[in-house]
Amino acid sequence: MGYAAVVVGSGPNGLAAAITLARSGHRVLVVEAQATPGGGLRTQELTLPGFKHDVCAAIHPLALASPFLRSLPLAELGVRWAIPPVSLAHPLDDGTAVTVTRSLAATAAGLGVDEQVWRWLFGPLVEQWEALLEDLLAPLHFPSHPWLLAPYALPLAAPAAGLARLLLRGERARALLAGMAGHSLLPLERAPTAAVGLLLSTLAQTVGWPVAIGGSQEIADALVRYLRQLGGEVVCGWEVADLGELPPARAYMLDTSPRGLLRLAGDRLPPRYRRQLERFRYNPGVFKIDWALEGPIPWQAPGCWQSATLHLGGTLAEIAAAERAVWRGEHPDRPFVLLAQQSHFDPTRAPAGRQVAWAYCHVPHGSTADRTAAVEAQVERFAPGFRRLILARSTRTAAEMQAYNPNYVGGDINGGVQDLWQHFARPLLSLAPYRTPTPGLYLCSSSTPPGGGVHGMCGYAAAQVLLADWRRQRARSA
Repeated sequence: MGYAAVVVGSGPNGLAAAITLARSGHRVLVVEAQATPGGGLRTQELTLPGFKHDVCAAIHPLALASPFLRSLPLAELGVRWAIPPVSLAHPLDDGTAVTVTRSLAATAAGLGVDEQVWRWLFGPLVEQWEALLEDLLAPLHFPSHPWLLAPYALPLAAPAAGLARLLLRGERARALLAGMAGHSLLPLERAPTAAVGLLLSTLAQTVGWPVAIGGSQEIADALVRYLRQLGGEVVCGWEVADLGELPPARAYMLDTSPRGLLRLAGDRLPPRYRRQLERFRYNPGVFKIDWALEGPIPWQAPGCWQSATLHLGGTLAEIAAAERAVWRGEHPDRPFVLLAQQSHFDPTRAPAGRQVAWAYCHVPHGSTADRTAAVEAQVERFAPGFRRLILARSTRTAAEMQAYNPNYVGGDINGGVQDLWQHFARPLLSLAPYRTPTPGLYLCSSSTPPGGGVHGMCGYAAAQVLLADWRRQRARSA
């Protein structure tokens, strides 16, 4: 009895693909190079004993909103969420912070002159967020809810900096939208950074921005448990060098970057397709730092204590300048820092009275620079006395991020540039970009639509394409 499919890589997309196939009654094997499954969903003691740090992904709004993950019995599988009262806090130099909660009215009320514009902009998105996600987290297709997306066609395709300056008058709302859009890893003057800002702001005002109690590894472990309940198999510690070493199967699905696909199966791919994969563009990288802390971070702004997630970057102008500099190959003096303080809401992460914190900033592709001083200066800027709390730290440069996980090419955690072209041409323009020209070979990573994030929708969509191909094959042979 051979396998119907072998999946290489146990990130959320690889596991989603395997689960989707196993749910349809097919025998599936997942092969993982690391000693534990999870890809970007790992939690380890990186600093001191008893301090549990999320190695990559830490905050999970897309996990709560994902149509695929919402179809799974995650609670029965042991996943528990801590959802902070404030989804996101963005401190400013005046000692206050802009905050986003799961109440549109409360969020808008904190934006002063932009209260009514914020209500107008986000009202329909917040009310119809499930329909919005159904379209945005899907491959290239005609929208299922055109009546919702049509009024937002231009904002979704716009640069965030331009949209913020056009619609918003106050610095608080502009800074907030800039920080949200900064997750795109693109300069804020490029499209479609506004779409990222609108999507993440919508999730912050609906499902919230949660942490997984016990660490992000709990999500991966739950997916593995569910796959095994369905009869699937997971083997860790097997670094695949060539597809030829895998057991026979009807199909192979790779949760890898296009570069990984070329490495594992380049000799099986047509030359034209190989050249297209070689032209795939990757983002700048990230510099990642984890801290073991003596106590809570001493934020100046009270709102920062109520959120697990903070954007440290100041104004729209400052964040935009930092992101532009990274794309020019520079390391800005004041980088835009994304910070998570998980243990503030999940006491299982650290010994009693102690805390963990997690942060990263964007750096040029493949950077080997140590940005510890710059990142900690940004934290100290909004939380004077922070450095005195540091018991230990663990850092990874962009180059070390790639060494840890080859899918993070050059330190790119998003699976490739997601500008207007590569949002749809991911890894190339196709109605079924998961299918390669080689029969039985599929790509199911975040380098396919809808892109990066812990949602599993890339793997789910790739498995649906494979299942449709099998149905056509059966119909032809009947």
